[in-house]
Amino acid sequence: MKRIINRIHELVSYKSSLRLLLALLPIFGLSASCRKILEVPLPINNLTTPQAFSTDVEANDAMSGVYYQMINTNGSMMSYAMTTFGGMSADELMPFNQNASDVYIHFQENDLTSSNAAIIQNFWTPAYSTIYKVNSILEGLNNSTTISDSARNELIGEAKFVRAFCNFYLVNLFGEVPLITSINWRNTNLLSRSDSAQIYQSILADLLDAKGKMLSDYSAGGGQRIVPNKWAATALLARVYLFMGDWQNAKLQADSVISCGLYSLATDLKTVFYSNSSEAIWQLQQSLLLISRSATPEGYQLIPRNKTTFPFVYLTTSLLNSFELGDNRKLMWIDSTKYMGIQYYYPYKYQIGRSQASITGPYIEYYMVLRLAEQYLIRAEAEANGAGNGINDAIVDLNYIRSRANLLPYAGPVDQNSVLNAIFHERQIEFFSEWGHRWLDLKRTGQAVTTLSAAKKINILSSSLLYPIPISELQADPNLSQNPGY
Repeated sequence: MKRIINRIHELVSYKSSLRLLLALLPIFGLSASCRKILEVPLPINNLTTPQAFSTDVEANDAMSGVYYQMINTNGSMMSYAMTTFGGMSADELMPFNQNASDVYIHFQENDLTSSNAAIIQNFWTPAYSTIYKVNSILEGLNNSTTISDSARNELIGEAKFVRAFCNFYLVNLFGEVPLITSINWRNTNLLSRSDSAQIYQSILADLLDAKGKMLSDYSAGGGQRIVPNKWAATALLARVYLFMGDWQNAKLQADSVISCGLYSLATDLKTVFYSNSSEAIWQLQQSLLLISRSATPEGYQLIPRNKTTFPFVYLTTSLLNSFELGDNRKLMWIDSTKYMGIQYYYPYKYQIGRSQASITGPYIEYYMVLRLAEQYLIRAEAEANGAGNGINDAIVDLNYIRSRANLLPYAGPVDQNSVLNAIFHERQIEFFSEWGHRWLDLKRTGQAVTTLSAAKKINILSSSLLYPIPISELQADPNLSQNPGY
């Protein structure tokens, strides 16, 4: 873990970024008094040493810096890697470059090694770097005697939410991983892996505390949905309880989000991923100053330059064939390019790519992290498993999503297995190429080996359902062990 801390120190040159951002604030119409993610983040090296924040502004800037790094670290799981690599690990995406020496094809073939560069660069390091940053903020907040109680509580909530968010993906990608709650590398450098149940309990504890401390509106982000609030913590809680098989609590948390009055399903599918859409519970705001400019990193990466350029990844035939006739999601969220006579279909949930991106352009889209549609399908799955009024209510929630997609109401058998399969199918279609939902769903429902073996026409081993622990981490920490099969 010491190596990760050293890597954090290399990520930004703060002084040059500070001067550039301050110079451009008037151009972009940003007010230095309003907390926005484009404001100047605290120096990264200051975020990994014990400190006490002197003012509310300083503490807010530090947390804004975390969100800034999450979305603007190129290729991290918080920018587009979870979607692209998770989609390849599942049955959604094919990399255009299928050279055997390329890191991408090994995700699609579920044939990873611990030396695959993407494992450490795109997942392990970004997640643990973010955890170290929020742990530093938590220590700074606890050490401070001068910031206000209201700022302290809000920021503790945000920091714990982000830590839980990172740990959720770590435990689902790698299984048992080190549980880091301190920035003292002498205590964390030689940690062994924690039991998955212990990690989930830590996630729950962080989210429950965060939910009680965070604001219930979006005033922390100046009215924009770019700073997580109480309902973001509640939405993630609903997902965590679902993954744990706690149906009653999954329904309870989803109920709270759906009924809070802040969110509604976007009637126009084109607008779902717009900045501050009615469906957005939490979005990340990209930086105009970096390579993706006004595009989201995912839109920049996945949308070809024009209609004759090859795509970075393209949708599998099995996914394309999974859409029902008349499903508007296929019409609105998929586009194609024709390269060397072959038609390739790619995800088009984000519609601003590198060709449309501009350093002076408006923010049409932000990067969607949590949205309302998931809460309906979480509640539906919980109800189909016996929560609330059971199967009938599950079908009602399922139909909210189907109706929005211009599909007829569910008319299949009403036994539990049939309804659950309909919900799983709806999740596949609604969340395709989005944060690796399909990859995680196949694994948690026990369908991964059978489904992926059939779709990819190769023998998928159960041991390949967890990513390998990076070889560099094993070499640095003798107390770490590798996942079976690697």
